[in-house]
Amino acid sequence: MANARAIVKRLKSVKNIRKITRTMELIATARFKKAQDRATEAAAYTRKIGEVVADLAEAGGEISHPLLKEPENEAHVTVLVLTSNRGLCGGFNAGVLRKAMARIREVRARAGVGLDIEVSGKRGISYMKFQGVTPSETFTQFEDQPAYADVDAIADRYVREFLNGNLDRLDVAYQKFVSSGRQEPVVETLLPLSGLAEGAGDQAAPTADGRQVNYEFLPNPKDILDEIVPAAFKARLFKCFLDSAVSEQIARMVAMKGATESADEMIGDLSQKYNRARQAQITNELAEVIGGAAALE
Repeated sequence: MANARAIVKRLKSVKNIRKITRTMELIATARFKKAQDRATEAAAYTRKIGEVVADLAEAGGEISHPLLKEPENEAHVTVLVLTSNRGLCGGFNAGVLRKAMARIREVRARAGVGLDIEVSGKRGISYMKFQGVTPSETFTQFEDQPAYADVDAIADRYVREFLNGNLDRLDVAYQKFVSSGRQEPVVETLLPLSGLAEGAGDQAAPTADGRQVNYEFLPNPKDILDEIVPAAFKARLFKCFLDSAVSEQIARMVAMKGATESADEMIGDLSQKYNRARQAQITNELAEVIGGAAALE
């Protein structure tokens, strides 16, 4: 029979761990709600920019912008990998890193193509170091609430490199937020931009009551397009960071919930073992007392 004192020590340890996992679950839940609101707002903003570009396409004819043009010779590719700074978030990082490494191997297999790897998050940086990969850029300042100013600085650099011909394609590997119950690791191509003008058809947009509204663009569609396209790219990149942040909190919330439930089961099992050990100990003590009394008679 297990020693009752050892079971008590283990029981205390499990209860302390349960307190930690339960607290982390509650923190992740609170952070998830805030991050989800930001991700939802960013998705609506990105979608609206696409609608504006579609209207511009109808008003100004053919859309032409350097960020939209496919390069004739794809000679340089950058892969940006978004991971977390902290662990205890289930398979969040593993899924993203699998997708990222698959894309990295794909690019390396192509002759004459240069590759730069940039990693956000300490977990991704550690993984790349373990794999013998040296990232050209690393970022550790992004947590559960990414700042737009930080993403904007990175986006400006990508735009400059793309316009100067030093970058032909930008791929971003991250955990895409679909819903609170579904997140999936993906690799998306953000440069050159594509799909901005999808849905362009009727310039007149229907209102809630079915009437058509014709937009008038001032000063002209081309000048507006020059401002909208870089803004659309920055919004998409920012949304990737937001999706990664909210997906991380969901993964941590689920992982900590599972750990708390496992701790509850262990506490129940240890309590039963302790009760049985204590009963056996009491029985042995009674038997010794009775045996001693009988020996004195």
